Amino acid sequence: MTIAAVRTPEDRFANIPDFDYPVYYADDLPGYEGLRAAWIDTGPADAEKTFLCLHGEPSWSFLYRKMIPHFTATGARVVCPDFFGFGRSDKPTELETYTFDFHRNHILALVERLDLKNVTLVMHDWGGIIGLTLPVDEDFKGRLSRLIIMNTALAIGAGESAGFNKWKEYALTTPIFDAGEIIAGKTPQLTAEEVAAYNAPYPDSSYQSGARTFPALVPVSPDMDGVAVSKQAVAFWSSEWSGASFMAIGGTDPVVGPPVMNIMCRLIKGCPEPLLIKDAGHFVQEWGDVVAPAALKAFGDI
Repeated sequence: MTIAAVRTPEDRFANIPDFDYPVYYADDLPGYEGLRAAWIDTGPADAEKTFLCLHGEPSWSFLYRKMIPHFTATGARVVCPDFFGFGRSDKPTELETYTFDFHRNHILALVERLDLKNVTLVMHDWGGIIGLTLPVDEDFKGRLSRLIIMNTALAIGAGESAGFNKWKEYALTTPIFDAGEIIAGKTPQLTAEEVAAYNAPYPDSSYQSGARTFPALVPVSPDMDGVAVSKQAVAFWSSEWSGASFMAIGGTDPVVGPPVMNIMCRLIKGCPEPLLIKDAGHFVQEWGDVVAPAALKAFGDI
């Protein structure tokens, strides 16, 4: 079945600051034939360790630009995919195309294609809602060794907050969805060029179906897609997980800030005390020059 989609013109990415990394594409991932997936892949292909960095809403792999240099400085490989609907990846135009499994299976297919091994899973926001469920897949479980988690959670159909409801409604209905300004609102230190970079994937509203519908896909009621695999993931992280973990929390995040992340800390077996960045907002990677070295030091990589 052909999926209607648009592709952001390459010249939209011509002046992205501090993000000069090799970009790779594939339009033949199983189940996504004809849709072009994009990802950053930097560092040695045969590196002993791989950092798989999953972005959230409404960002793209540019979000990890402050963390990538710290990871590659250890000799590691770093892979940062753009979810479909975001970044340089193709953007299906129909809201109905986007589902929990549509996004999850894309990442699993890419990991298999690249044959990533000894993976440190780096997650935030939707990157965690999806990423935390990946080890339910036996193949991915065998590839996973460590975890870096930031301002995210497992969604198991247990309800939603008033703040989240307001955000979901805004994303679906606001006449102008300005991703850069949304991110800058919680990250006031961003430059005008960085705000523009967050908007680069979206020349106009026809490119924004993925960004607008992502919040509505969060499994907040028991009958939603993703609940079953998220509950399986709870069992994995709470009882089966034995790898090293690191957690960083943006303290001013009103939705998945300290209260939610402290619950996640208790859920993840062996998770040490989190790094709380009191002044950081939801987009903790913008404090990546603090977070990444702290994580690497905790792991013994530096």
